[in-house]
Amino acid sequence: MLTGDLKSKIDQIWNAFWSGGIANPIEVIEQITYLLFLRRLDDLHTLEENKATRLKRPIERRIFPEGLDSRGRAFDTLRWSRFKNEAPSEMFVILGEHVFPFLRTLGSDDSTYAHHMKDARFTIPTPALLAKVVDLLDAVPMDNRDTKGDLYEYMLGKIASAGQNGQFRTPRHIIQLMVEMTAPTPTDTICDPASGTCGFLVAAGEYLREAHPALFHDAKANQHFNHGMFHGYDFDNTMLRIGSMNMMLHGVDNPAITYRDSLGQEHGLEEDRYSLVLANPPFAGSLDYENVAKDLLQTVKTKKTELLFLALFLRLLKPGGRAAVIVPDGVLFGSSTAHKALRKMLVEDQKLDGIVSLPGGVFKPYAGVSTAILFFTKTNSGGTDQVWFYDMQADGYSLDDKRQPLLPEHLLGLQRTSDVREQLSKEEHAKNNLPDVLARWAQREGAERERSRTAQSFCVPKADIAANGYDLSINRYKEVVHAQVQHRAPQEILAELAKLGDEIAAGMKALEGMLVKED
Repeated sequence: MLTGDLKSKIDQIWNAFWSGGIANPIEVIEQITYLLFLRRLDDLHTLEENKATRLKRPIERRIFPEGLDSRGRAFDTLRWSRFKNEAPSEMFVILGEHVFPFLRTLGSDDSTYAHHMKDARFTIPTPALLAKVVDLLDAVPMDNRDTKGDLYEYMLGKIASAGQNGQFRTPRHIIQLMVEMTAPTPTDTICDPASGTCGFLVAAGEYLREAHPALFHDAKANQHFNHGMFHGYDFDNTMLRIGSMNMMLHGVDNPAITYRDSLGQEHGLEEDRYSLVLANPPFAGSLDYENVAKDLLQTVKTKKTELLFLALFLRLLKPGGRAAVIVPDGVLFGSSTAHKALRKMLVEDQKLDGIVSLPGGVFKPYAGVSTAILFFTKTNSGGTDQVWFYDMQADGYSLDDKRQPLLPEHLLGLQRTSDVREQLSKEEHAKNNLPDVLARWAQREGAERERSRTAQSFCVPKADIAANGYDLSINRYKEVVHAQVQHRAPQEILAELAKLGDEIAAGMKALEGMLVKED
């Protein structure tokens, strides 16, 4: 966990970027990402040197070559441990004229990070700002995965607080809820086709570290975790760099974070490949048919991105694979042919497990659209029996543009302390429903089926959903209890009104008498 002192330093450096002329928070993160990558390269090279010294043999894998670069500078001086000690002006020249050109040559490295650094640009404007940033990052204990992961998450959080770029981040507590409800396993192959900063993949990795720590003692499972488990797609190269670095700083050696227009490319090689999809895809506007992959249009003919992404998830999942995805409410009750066809497909051809209706302000201040989380399993042979619904009213934060926490920090989110979850009081639950969502989800095939439809969660048989035209809106099935009110008899009310009228008339007559006497 980051200390207040370190957060303060990061805040100072963030403000320095802005005052130094870099006002785009994405660019700030991008420049810091390059510097973190350089420090990682130096650490890896140092490990190779130590290994060679112990074994008394030459270095097997040199990251920084021997000799000079094209401008006559020794590659060894391009290492973090070397240039950090230079004067600011000299450091500025080294980074701009030597280090970044060197970064762009690393594409032959088979790591995802090297691939995304091939078009790296150095845009820090002044030597003083560069020296300040390097000093800050050098003070962070990068050998501690939790610290460096928290550092990057804290900086990514600033994207969300900086304005228009906030759409890149799904609230972290909502991501964690979706991950825990799907419970990734060490054998899963996980995909986010709209990965952005890779928040879902990071959360899945952290869940596995906590729930399945033994996987790192198994060579095969450890190899899969670091090289085959995590897959993310995006068509923004900056997001790919940031997402890749986020994964690396959270301890994943080589995730597959790659460039792809998820809706605009054929998916033959990706079909039936993944066992878990976690995503919050973009759902703004429509697409031209010419830009949409034909294999998706075979599943559902539409120009709506939210429906096309659902069709994509079904194509990417292998039979038995499961998904937790955020969709706008319109997907649940839209009346178009495509909307109805896709919902029927989820209910009749696949296994629709559950729907969590989210509060309307979850994505404020960037969007006020009402959303829900869909949970389904790809079966290609049906299997929907009862669909579990949960009406989430509160997520622990105010639902206005400020999104202020409503509870102390230890009562927010899912309340995991080791393997114990704190029981929230009734008043606390009214401000944070997340622990209750997870607890009831675990009982969806048991006690939840006995709940009445007046409860916050309940199950609906497939037959009822089919009878309602496959409408998946919770309001279609939720029953509202109206409190019984005892009204007085009309005759009693009329008699009281007549009595009041007589009293008013008598008062007016007495007042008139007093005025006559005064005259």
